[in-house]
Amino acid sequence: MRLKQINLAGFKSFVDPTHIPVPGQLVGVVGPNGCGKSNIIDAVRWVLGETSAKHLRGATMQDVLFNGSGDRKPVNRATVELVFDNTLGKAAGQWSSYAEISVKRMLERDGDSSYYINNVHVRRRDVADIFLGTGLGSRAYAIIEQGMISRVIEAKPEELRIFLEEAAGVSKYRERRRETELRLRDTRENLARVEDIRQELDKQLTHLQGQAEVATRYHALQAEVAGTQHLLWFARRQESAATRNRHAREIERLGNELEAETAHLRDAERRLEDLRNQHYRAGDEVHAAQGALYETNAEIARLEQQVTHIRENRGRVEQQIGSIGGQLGSAEAQLGQSQVSLTEWREEHARAQAKVGTCEARIVAERAKLPVAEEAWRGTSTRRDELQLAMGRAEQSRQVEQTKLNHASQVLERLSVRNARLYEEQGSLEKPDTGALAALQEQIFAVDRELTVRRAALTDKERELPELERELEQRTAAVDQAVQGVTAIEARVEALRQLQEKLAHGSDIEGWIAAHGLDGAARLWQGISIDAGYEDALEAVLRERLNAVTLDSLDACAKWTDAPPGKLAVVEVRGGSAGSAAPVPARAMPLTRFVTCRDPGLAPALADWLHGAFVVEDLAAGLALRAELAPGAMLVTRDGYLFTRHSLTFHAPDSELHGVLSRQREIETLDVEVVGRRQVIDALRAAAEEQAERIVSEKAALSALRVEVTGLQHKHHALQVESVRLTEQTQRLTQRGEQIAAELAEIAEQMSAEARHREEAAANLARFGEEAGGFARELETALELHRRAQAELDQQREIAQQAERELQEAVFQAKTSSNKIAEVERTIAAAGDAIERLRQTLATEEEALSRLDESPWQSQLQIALSLRGTKEQALAQARDALEATEAQLKEVEQERMAAEQKLGPLRDRINEVKLKEQEARINEEQYAQQLAEAGADEAALAQALEKGTRSGSLQSEINRLNEEIRSLGAVNLAALEELEAARERKTYLDAQFADLTSAMATLEDAIRRIDRETRERLQSTFDEVNAHFATMFPALFGGGNAKLLLTGEEILDCGIQVIAQPPGKKNSSIHLLSGGEKALTAMALVFSIFKLNPAPFCMLDEVDAPLDDHNTGRFCELVKKMAEHSQFVFISHNKITMELANQLLGITMQEPGVSRVVAVDIEAAMKLTEEAA
Repeated sequence: MRLKQINLAGFKSFVDPTHIPVPGQLVGVVGPNGCGKSNIIDAVRWVLGETSAKHLRGATMQDVLFNGSGDRKPVNRATVELVFDNTLGKAAGQWSSYAEISVKRMLERDGDSSYYINNVHVRRRDVADIFLGTGLGSRAYAIIEQGMISRVIEAKPEELRIFLEEAAGVSKYRERRRETELRLRDTRENLARVEDIRQELDKQLTHLQGQAEVATRYHALQAEVAGTQHLLWFARRQESAATRNRHAREIERLGNELEAETAHLRDAERRLEDLRNQHYRAGDEVHAAQGALYETNAEIARLEQQVTHIRENRGRVEQQIGSIGGQLGSAEAQLGQSQVSLTEWREEHARAQAKVGTCEARIVAERAKLPVAEEAWRGTSTRRDELQLAMGRAEQSRQVEQTKLNHASQVLERLSVRNARLYEEQGSLEKPDTGALAALQEQIFAVDRELTVRRAALTDKERELPELERELEQRTAAVDQAVQGVTAIEARVEALRQLQEKLAHGSDIEGWIAAHGLDGAARLWQGISIDAGYEDALEAVLRERLNAVTLDSLDACAKWTDAPPGKLAVVEVRGGSAGSAAPVPARAMPLTRFVTCRDPGLAPALADWLHGAFVVEDLAAGLALRAELAPGAMLVTRDGYLFTRHSLTFHAPDSELHGVLSRQREIETLDVEVVGRRQVIDALRAAAEEQAERIVSEKAALSALRVEVTGLQHKHHALQVESVRLTEQTQRLTQRGEQIAAELAEIAEQMSAEARHREEAAANLARFGEEAGGFARELETALELHRRAQAELDQQREIAQQAERELQEAVFQAKTSSNKIAEVERTIAAAGDAIERLRQTLATEEEALSRLDESPWQSQLQIALSLRGTKEQALAQARDALEATEAQLKEVEQERMAAEQKLGPLRDRINEVKLKEQEARINEEQYAQQLAEAGADEAALAQALEKGTRSGSLQSEINRLNEEIRSLGAVNLAALEELEAARERKTYLDAQFADLTSAMATLEDAIRRIDRETRERLQSTFDEVNAHFATMFPALFGGGNAKLLLTGEEILDCGIQVIAQPPGKKNSSIHLLSGGEKALTAMALVFSIFKLNPAPFCMLDEVDAPLDDHNTGRFCELVKKMAEHSQFVFISHNKITMELANQLLGITMQEPGVSRVVAVDIEAAMKLTEEAA
């Protein structure tokens, strides 16, 4: 494939739809810094599937969208499209048939990313699959951006192996292996799950087997219970009917008794009603007399209560008058005390007012003295602070100089120790051993030669072994196929033999034959054979006689006392001549010509049976020749149609003997074929075993060769590591000597400088110490003056505060006396009011006492007492009449209750019998309904009851059966269905387990095959790239040497180390190279990979930046040669590199933030220049 065009829209600074043509093999991209040239590299990397924003110089994937500028708004979609020319059909997969392939990626601002190939929506993986193994990809070696040169050359060994894998084209192998491993992992998981299910299912089958047996027994017991239950229902229905009839007769008898007792009860109730009316009237008279008595008693109680109330009120009023007198005396005494207290508080208030005036005058005098003391105190404070600040600065300077002095002393001490240590190390440095290094290089070269020879032999062996294994697989498959064929034939023969054996000994008459000692005798069809195609003809003629029993002599039949139960023919096996032959019609053949007797003794009997039987070709020939038949002769076609002179019988295979002759002939043919195939199988097995022995021998040789190669690899690797170690040691010793000399000179300079610093610090320390001492003495005097001023100020403040406290106490005393005066005045006024109220209350109570008199109420009480005696006599007479009526009523009531008590048991008995009758009827109906619902045969049940079956015994039997059912425990009624389903599932799982096991073996074999192919490809690629690197490095540097080393023994997971030594340098590590040397080394490595597996195109982003003009010229020459196989799109600011391009694309940014393309054709420009000249 060749890149034709790059289309961008909305990607970074290419906001407008931009078409970048790539017409030639060398296309240069130029423009000022910041114009968006590198965005083209990012766009190609992005469309090839890059998902890391970091590798696209962004923070998030949305950073590839144009984010707006001063004059433009942000866009919501970015699109990049690569158009390839595929006229040679080198694209992978289904796209190889397209002459032009378009790969496009589209990103929306909401994060939705889409990929398209020829405008067909595809997955990111589909895009990656097209470029697998081509060197193209989001992070492949064909796109070298800014900073990637240093990352390539300084990459870890494991990262360098990725470039080698891409060059070897094993990316697709790794992808296939990863997919295979995923499938293998899934298969193993599925296999483990299936195995777990199978084990669980085995347990379940064992459990279900037991449950199924229990369920079967349960169903049998349930059926037995159902039959017994039907018989029990029928017996109880009969018993319920008899019980119902008996209770009906009992109800009729009890009803007559109930009617007689009811008539006697009605007479007692009538007499009881008359007596109740008399009792009601007597009761009314008692109630009236009792009401009058209650009214008199109530009046007496009212009058007694009034007299008692007057007496109680009089005592209460006398008590209140005494209490009020006591309160009036206490109030008058309190009034006198309050008047005395008021005089005292008024005198106290006058004294407090005089003290307040004195204190106010003193406070004014003391406050006037405070400003003078405060001014003296502030002056001493200012002087003290100034001296403290000056002393602090001097002390701080002194401490700084002391620190400098200590630091200088410590540095001088450390430098002295370091100086002595470096001199000691300089004297103990070893001399480089160049002879040992040269000898080691010779050993490496010898081992490398021997390793190459052994690897070639190992490759040949590994190439031959798969062929031998494939041949063995083919031979083993041939043996298996032959065995399967023989097995199928033997199964066919066995089936035919069993069918023949069934015909010989499987009929109903076999018992009779065995009883007469004929079971060992052969049958007729076993002793004859018929030509192919004539079986139906012979079967039609002989019919059941084909299965005739052979005997040595028919005389044995005379001993048989009974005839066989069916048709049976017996044939005598005895030598002799056949009878005369019947005349043969024209165009017919005797049937005997097509029959062969294995036992000659059967020939006479067979000749008799087939006498006069002739074979014709078809139905038409039979119809034409039947007139020529002699009496008793017949014609038969191959299809079995029989002709006599006057009849035609159509043949149909209605007998079980049909096909017995053809089957017998097929058995004989197949036996011969089995013998031949067995011989072929033995030969194939011998060849396969011989091939297997050869493979074992070859594998042993291969293993020994691998061990030898592995040993050489270990030795080679150890020698290389030792060589690198000696080289690094030599360089390290040289560099260390130079470093020690430089460090000693540097230490001498540092010690001289630190000595000067120490002297300066000592002088400054003494000066600042004297200044601090002077400030300390002045500060001591100032502090003493400040303390005195502070004491005087505090004393004056205390005097003023004391005067204020005395004033506060005088004011408080005046306010307290004033409050007390007001309080005493309120108390005097309240006492006067209380005395006046008490005097008024006392007068009121004395007036109420005079009004309380009980004499009128005593007269009314005596009158009411005399009236109560009269009314009590009337009430006693009414009560006597009522008691007489109640006695008569009680007597009649007892008579009624006796009659009613007789009715109750009768009614209860009737109800009881009715309930029993109803219960019997319901039971009868219920049992009848249960029998109808169960579909029971009542006639059979009635016969069973006539034999003496009783319901009690039936219930006991049911209880016994139910107890047996309960003893079964929990029964899984679906166990039989579940068992069958589990067995089907077990069969399916067994087949699935076998399939998964086979699939896992296939996948493991595939992984081993992929690893083998990948290892071979990687090793071959490594050797070729190493060779190209060794030649291309000197071409770029004008000399020197470079090579690649494997960091491990297994090439599939080891890293790659780059060893590069430019001309005249013996550096031990590539990290010691300069930036330009690293860039050239990386280019040599990348171009070495290109030479092995040229990518369709290569993009270089300012990779020539660290190169000078001379190296840039070499770089351009190399790129020009590589351009014969791949396109190169490079970004550069170097004029020499620009001259290399066939086409130049200019990138400008005239509008801020927006990139545009300007194309320049160098050849056309040169022609215009020549024409102008």
